[in-house]
Amino acid sequence: MTETAAALRTVAHNVKAARLRAGLSLEELSRRAQVSKGALVGLEKAQGNPNLATLVRLADTLGISVSDLMQGRPEGRVRVVTADTVAPLWTGERGSEARLMLTTSGPTPVEVWRWRLEPGEEYPSHPHQPGVVETVSVTSGRMILVVDDAEHPVEAGQTATFDGNAPHTYRGAGTDTCHLIMTVHLPPGPASTT
Repeated sequence: MTETAAALRTVAHNVKAARLRAGLSLEELSRRAQVSKGALVGLEKAQGNPNLATLVRLADTLGISVSDLMQGRPEGRVRVVTADTVAPLWTGERGSEARLMLTTSGPTPVEVWRWRLEPGEEYPSHPHQPGVVETVSVTSGRMILVVDDAEHPVEAGQTATFDGNAPHTYRGAGTDTCHLIMTVHLPPGPASTT
C-alpha cells in the first residue's frame, strides 16, 4: 500500500507541475483531456485511482509521456527496469495486463510497454495526439490489432506499426497467451523547464 501511495503522490506532483508549465487551469485541462474536474482535483491531491485511459488523455493533452506522469527523475546514465518491479497500468478480467517499462528521454521520447493479452480479451485505446506512432512486436502467441475498425492479425515474430491518433484496439487471439512489446513514439513536446 505504501508503494501505491508513493506512486500516486508522484503522479499528483507531475500532473500539477505539467499543468502549470503548460499554463492551463484545472478547468481547461479538464475540458481538453475530457477528464472531470473533480477527478482532476482529486488526482492533484493524490486521491483516487486514475486508470490508464485517464493517464493517456492527460499525458496527450499536456504533450508529455505517461512515464513523465508516473516517474521521478532518472537516477543515472543507464536504467535497467525489471518487469516485476513495474505495476501494471491495465489489467483485464482474464489476466491480461500492460506495463509501462520506461520512456526514453530526449526531444522525441519513446515509451516501451510489455503487454500480455489473454485469448479473447481486448483493450480499446483512446486515440492519441497527432504525430504519435505505435509499434507492436509479438514475441509469442497471436493478437488482432484493430485500427479504424479494420482487423490486422499479428503473430509471433511479426511487427506492425500505425498512427496512434486513430481509434485502435489490441485483442488476444488464438488459444495461447499473446506477449508483445509495444513502443509508442511521441512527437516533440513542449520544452521542459525542469
